[in-house]
Amino acid sequence: MEVCWEENPCGGKGRMKLEKLLGPAELKDKCALYARVTLPPGAVLGYHEHHGNAEAYFMLSGVGEYDDAGVKRTIKAGDITWTPDGSGHGLSNENGTEDVVFMALIVNS
Repeated sequence: MEVCWEENPCGGKGRMKLEKLLGPAELKDKCALYARVTLPPGAVLGYHEHHGNAEAYFMLSGVGEYDDAGVKRTIKAGDITWTPDGSGHGLSNENGTEDVVFMALIVNS
């Protein structure tokens, strides 16, 4: 497992912890990434679009503001999001008091 910290992820704010559990080598290029992601309080995963792939989030803990192609909503543990190929999303923990932790799966189209 590779663990890294990304600064200002996707043009966002703060730092995001990325624990890469599986990648293209293990998933035979069907998926680009399977990871546990942590957004500490104050961090924002900036809005970004997917081209050639789609992404799902499964929320493990915390409460964040999810931007689903311009429609914002609160998401929490147990929620699932889906961003299809050609669409965009972002996630904010800017006003949170605890880590937002989720599983991210990027599926190649």
